Amino acid sequence: MAKIKSKDRVIEYSKEFKVMVVNLSHLEGLQIKQMSECMGLHPLMVSRWRKEVRDGKLISDATRRIQMTLKAPSNLKRTASKTKQLEAEIKKLKKENSLLKKWQGYLAETRKNDSNS
Repeated sequence: MAKIKSKDRVIEYSKEFKVMVVNLSHLEGLQIKQMSECMGLHPLMVSRWRKEVRDGKLISDATRRIQMTLKAPSNLKRTASKTKQLEAEIKKLKKENSLLKKWQGYLAETRKNDSNS
């Protein structure tokens, strides 16, 4: 993302970061000033990056590759099975909680009836 280049605190941002900021700055209803404050940048820097993208001087390096396979990774299968287990446990605990609430209501009612007699 950012590297401090010298003692004078000059920061160098990666091309991918700059392009991402420029893309965010083009979102409708978002002002450059607000966005740059959130990102910790000066608005003039964002404007300069927008100009560099317009002029074709700033282009993101597409070095990331996504590998598509038909098989799901084993950790994904484990996560799915763990999710099913947890969902089943949640369902069981909800039933148990409901039963305990009914039992608590029954006990409160019987105590009330006993005190009235």
